[in-house]
Amino acid sequence: MAEIKNHHYDTILSPLITEKSTLLSEYNKVIFKVPLEAAKPAIKEAVEALFKVTVTKVNTIQVKGKTKRFRGKLGQRSGFKKAIVTLEEGQSVDITTGL
Repeated sequence: MAEIKNHHYDTILSPLITEKSTLLSEYNKVIFKVPLEAAKPAIKEAVEALFKVTVTKVNTIQVKGKTKRFRGKLGQRSGFKKAIVTLEEGQSVDITTGL
């Protein structure tokens, strides 16, 4: 396994815990929030190093920021990127514990 480096912590910002991500956990998938410039190989390397699991596939989705009103003025929420990481059969990640 690769040794843990500081840039791994910069690649994986936080886990996304939603109803959909909870359902996907039954299929060995975990969803993380990552920086917009993060690449799939870097995400794979970071997850394998931080959680000591084997990653078989990484899918990424860019979520556009919503337009919202605040005190009558239009504003824009920041967009972000999420990574759906598929783990090898029989492996899991406990995202409730902090790193």
